[in-house]
Amino acid sequence: MKGNAKLLAELNKLLAEELTAINRYMLHAEMCANWGYSRLHKAIEKQAMDEMHHAEWLIERILFLDGIPQVSKLNPMQIGKTVPEMIKIGHDDELGAVKSYNAAVLLAREAKDQASVDLLTKILKMEEGHVDWAEMQETVIERSGLENYLVNQSEGAAEQGIG
Repeated sequence: MKGNAKLLAELNKLLAEELTAINRYMLHAEMCANWGYSRLHKAIEKQAMDEMHHAEWLIERILFLDGIPQVSKLNPMQIGKTVPEMIKIGHDDELGAVKSYNAAVLLAREAKDQASVDLLTKILKMEEGHVDWAEMQETVIERSGLENYLVNQSEGAAEQGIG
């Protein structure tokens, strides 16, 4: 089925954002694992997996619309050197994703492509969940302090059920 050219371009733009997020989240997750923050590792790794699903769904949709998924394009990527930097970068990128998906939903509506609207809305809701998670982490760090937050993310805390 031949898709709307503007919508296909937007879907490929979103795909690049998702592929970039996968790489960033995987690196951040592994950095947290290396530092002994197993809880944070698992949480960030789950976000990477969510982004993988988003990329997969976008690829499927682009192919259905007779487009060519551009899987080799990544956007410039920021890497956090500390946990607060990681969370802030993720938060900022997820806010950008929410904005991008909202714009894409409008474009899909203009193209009268309800299936794309439905898919983009599904992903949008997941991205909003990522924003909420980051904001929650920032609030916990602010209220309890970074050291207490990190202790609760450690292997020992996870094994003992602390936090």
